[in-house]
Amino acid sequence: MSRDPQQEYFADGMVEDIITALSRFKLLFVIARNSTFTYKGKAVDVKQVGRELGVRYVLEGSVRKAGNRVRITGQLIEAATGTHLWADHFNGRLEDVFDLQDEVTASVVGLIAPKLEQAEIARARRKPTESLDAYDYYLRGMAAYQGATKDANQEALRLYLKAIALDPAFASPYAMAARCYALRRVNGWMIDRATEIAEATRLVRQAVALSNDDAVVLGTAGYILAYVARDLAGGATYVDRARTLNPNLAFVWAYTGWMDICRGRPENAIENVAHAMRLNPVDPSMHRSHFYMAMAHFFAGRNDDAALWAEMVLREQPDHPGALRTFAASHAFAGRIEQAQKAMSRIRQIDPTLRISNLADVLPPFSSEDFARYTEGLRLAGLPE
Repeated sequence: MSRDPQQEYFADGMVEDIITALSRFKLLFVIARNSTFTYKGKAVDVKQVGRELGVRYVLEGSVRKAGNRVRITGQLIEAATGTHLWADHFNGRLEDVFDLQDEVTASVVGLIAPKLEQAEIARARRKPTESLDAYDYYLRGMAAYQGATKDANQEALRLYLKAIALDPAFASPYAMAARCYALRRVNGWMIDRATEIAEATRLVRQAVALSNDDAVVLGTAGYILAYVARDLAGGATYVDRARTLNPNLAFVWAYTGWMDICRGRPENAIENVAHAMRLNPVDPSMHRSHFYMAMAHFFAGRNDDAALWAEMVLREQPDHPGALRTFAASHAFAGRIEQAQKAMSRIRQIDPTLRISNLADVLPPFSSEDFARYTEGLRLAGLPE
C-alpha cells in the first residue's frame, strides 16, 4: 500500500518475512511471494484477490517513514465478505531495519494466527453438517473443545475421531483428540485411567509419526505426553522442537513455561509465559498463561502474586480446578485461611472424591519437593487425607 519508492525494499523484506513465518503453520495455505507481488503498486480489490488466488484471507499493510521513525500498519481481511478481522500498527526506529522487521513479523504472526483459527472455526459452523469433510470435523472439534465442559469435551473427542476416520493421515486431530484426554485428567473425569492414558499416548505417538515437522502438533503432543503419560523428558523434547520450528507460536512458549514449572524452574517459567502473552495479548485462552503464572509464582514462594494470578483465571473460569487449587494453597500459606477454605469448599463441590491420597492423579508431574509444598498448602486449606 505504500507509495514511497525508497521504502520498497523495507516493505518487500517485511512481506517475505511474514510469508515465511506464516508458512510454518502447516494448516495454513499461504500464497508464495511471486504471486502476491503481482499486486504491488495497484489498487487492490480484496474480493478479486481472493477469487484470483483462491484464498479466504488477505493480509495487507503499509510502511510510512518520517525521519528515522517508521510506522507499519497491517490488517487482515476476509476476502469473500471484506470483513476486517484484525488491524494494528507498530512504531519504531530505523536504526536497525532487520531487528524491526523481526519484531513486527513476530507480532503480526503471533496475533493473526489465532484470529485465522477463530475465523475458520466460525466458517465451519456456518456449513451444513452433511457437507463436512475431515478438516471441517477437526474445526468443529476445536470449537467444541472451547466449551471446556465434560459434555463439550466428549463431543470434541467424537469429532476429532470422526476426522481421523475420514483421513487417517491427518495428524492434527490425533494430537487434539489426545488433548481431550488431558482435559479429562485435569478435571478428574477419567473413568478407566490406565486405558485412557494408554489411548492418549497412542494418539500422541501417531500424531508425531504422521507430522514430525508440524510445530502445532509437536507442541500439543509434548504437553500431553508430559502431563498425561508423565514422560516429562519426551514431552519437553517435542515442545523444544516445536519452538525451534515456529518461534511465533504463543501456546508453545506457554507450554515451555509449564515444562519449566514441572522441572523446578519457576523464574524461567515466568519469563517464557510472559513471552507467550506478549506474542498473543488477546489470546482467547489467556487463562492458561495466567494459570501457569500462578503456579510459577507459587513455587517461587510468592504466595500473594500466585493468588492474584489465580484470581485472574477464576474471574474468567470460576470453576477452573487448577486455579482453585493454587488459589487455596497460596492463601493458606499466606495465612488467609478463610479465603483458602472457601476455595477448598468449591473444589470439593466440583470433585468430591479429591483427597491428599489421590492428588497426584490430577496434578502435573511436579518435582517431589514442589509436590510436597503444593500438597501441604492444600492440606492447610482443608483437603482431607
